[in-house]
Amino acid sequence: MARRSRLLSLAAVLATLLGALGLTALWQGRAEAHGVAMTPGSRTYLCQLDAITGTGALDPANPACQDALDQSGANALYNWFAVLDSNAGGRGAGYVPDGTLCSAGDRSPYNFSAYNTPRADWPKTHLTSGSTMKVQYSNWAAHPGDFRVYLTEPGWSPTSELGWDDLELIQTVTNPPQQGSPGTNGGHYYWDLALPSGRSGDAVLFVQWVRSDSQENFFSCSDIVFDGGNGEVTGIRGSGSTPEPTDPADPDPTDPTDPTDPPHTGSCMAVYHVDNSWSGGFQGSVEVMNHGTEPRNGWAVQWKPGTGTRLEGVWNGSLSTASDGTVTVRNVDHNRVIAADSSVTFGFTAKSAGNDFPAGTIGCVTP
Repeated sequence: MARRSRLLSLAAVLATLLGALGLTALWQGRAEAHGVAMTPGSRTYLCQLDAITGTGALDPANPACQDALDQSGANALYNWFAVLDSNAGGRGAGYVPDGTLCSAGDRSPYNFSAYNTPRADWPKTHLTSGSTMKVQYSNWAAHPGDFRVYLTEPGWSPTSELGWDDLELIQTVTNPPQQGSPGTNGGHYYWDLALPSGRSGDAVLFVQWVRSDSQENFFSCSDIVFDGGNGEVTGIRGSGSTPEPTDPADPDPTDPTDPTDPPHTGSCMAVYHVDNSWSGGFQGSVEVMNHGTEPRNGWAVQWKPGTGTRLEGVWNGSLSTASDGTVTVRNVDHNRVIAADSSVTFGFTAKSAGNDFPAGTIGCVTP
């Protein structure tokens, strides 16, 4: 059921761990937003779709995605929506250096630098010049702001470094509508984009999301080709069709959630991080975010560990394991309440056969 829907929800971001002590600090911090372009798909988004497997392992078929995984690591790819700079404040040219636009100027909490590599074999979305397309942009954490949409100038080559002089601003959209709740599989902002006429060949659609309630900005590079296509994607596993944030087998195609996945609970969002790994095991952490405007009293997080993985110990949380291996971690007394727009973190150790990431969705559930 809805394998693609499950793929969209694997994520990891900003958890803190005092590994030398074998403890996780009880950390409450500001809850960050998350998002990149899903249509046309960004490099990180499409490489994640290409790489993810049902076991929690990563196995890209695309050579550019494989090289990016080798260079930037698994945590970056599982954080496909976290290409961010917390202090950008709407600044672009002159602040984000040329050659680093696809990695937020290398200021993200994760190493996305490999996704700047000039090469012609990144996954591509096929479009028609002069047509109107519907842009979809992930709303893992929804916030007000502007989406600045740029397109490379005619004559730009994918084997050359991407710089600000290569780009033309073609649209700015403020507070577009959303489909699907923030923190759910496939939830996104959407709007219509009129593509310029007279274009052919390769290009990059670059989007800078400028939040109006924060200095935090997000950056997204989508490789496209003007060849008469209608949104088809090539260069990823099973490619040649148009990826959708929903699955045709879902009971309600307008609802991007999968009824077999953990039911997300509105303003609560959980994201997963592998902090350290060794032969036969690893140490991880999960940040539980409250994106609401009121304190959250009580929380619980649920996921299915990767094949061959078993949690052994949890701190700053209370663990229960179902007969099918699904784990649920609930708050303990000292971190029951999460302040508005803040987060707490719990940590764990696990035995593993190498599949350190979840085999499906990780999400907040009813405590």
